[in-house]
Amino acid sequence: MDSRVRIGHVHLKVSNLDRSLAFYQGVLGFTVTQRYGQDAVFLSAGDYHHHIGLNTWQSRGGKPPGPGTTGLFHVAILYPNRRELADALRRVLAAGVALDGA
Repeated sequence: MDSRVRIGHVHLKVSNLDRSLAFYQGVLGFTVTQRYGQDAVFLSAGDYHHHIGLNTWQSRGGKPPGPGTTGLFHVAILYPNRRELADALRRVLAAGVALDGA
């Protein structure tokens, strides 16, 4: 595969759209570009249509997956410089988000 290949976005199944927005928009700073009520929302940094898609299709009110089950293990957000990364980390820690393996 060519090394210039990139993934443009990720879609996540979430149980609570507002709680997820509190993190991705409120803590990380992504901007909502489109919303479909309590079913789905697209978020972006800059002018891209969406970097993150959140949806509650078949997951609204669900419980987190148990240890050892399938699901997303890792996703990376590339910040333009270390200062922006440090600012994001400060917001994550101030929000009380536990970091594991970072």
